Amino acid sequence: MLILALDTTTRAGSLALALDGRLLEIAEGDPGLTHAARLPGGILDLLARHHLTLRDLDLYGVAVGPGSFTGLRIGIATIQGLAFANGRQVVGVSALDALAEAAGQAADAGGAPALRAAWMDAQRGEVYGRLYRAAGEAWLPVTEPVVARPSEVLDAWSDGLGDGPVEFVGDGAVVYREHLAEAFGNRARPSYTVPPLAPAIAIMAARGVATGLAVTPDAIRPLYVRRPDAELARERKGQRPR
Repeated sequence: MLILALDTTTRAGSLALALDGRLLEIAEGDPGLTHAARLPGGILDLLARHHLTLRDLDLYGVAVGPGSFTGLRIGIATIQGLAFANGRQVVGVSALDALAEAAGQAADAGGAPALRAAWMDAQRGEVYGRLYRAAGEAWLPVTEPVVARPSEVLDAWSDGLGDGPVEFVGDGAVVYREHLAEAFGNRARPSYTVPPLAPAIAIMAARGVATGLAVTPDAIRPLYVRRPDAELARERKGQRPR
């Protein structure tokens, strides 16, 4: 199965091409260009490097959020359009789940942290976050996705964090590393390397076929977590959303 995966939840974004579980190429975007400027040209260029066309693809994977509203809309719309035109299915993947997957293998008997927190910088002094627990070679979510100030996220997770080390991954862990050190001391294990998400999305999309998560393009929905600014503005003005 040939899978194309796309992430537009970060400024740079990424693409991945995978064949039967083997990654053929990972392409990270230029953060100096908008997603709209890079797509769909970046996809066509990636395929051309492997002498492939859109008709050769069997499945698409796409990050559905959380992330920039504009980035999500562009990424999802691009994949929906390509998949619809070529009669292919799509697997939508949470960017937080992909981040937990992309950060590496689960904890082993060597004492690596059994908890992993995926933190994405949500701007405005907030993070998108989700907490995961090691289960063999996988990371299973133990909380729902949330967006809030770092201290508020940690307070909400207080009952599930236990007394052992916690690994924090993502650009949110980099931005708020001093906050984590203050709150956790040596228990916090922040990772300062932020991996591209598209490779993990490709792997998770392949699993999604086996578990019935592959759907028609029109069924893909964004996972915003944060409410749109326009909706919040209407609420502040006492207007009912239309």
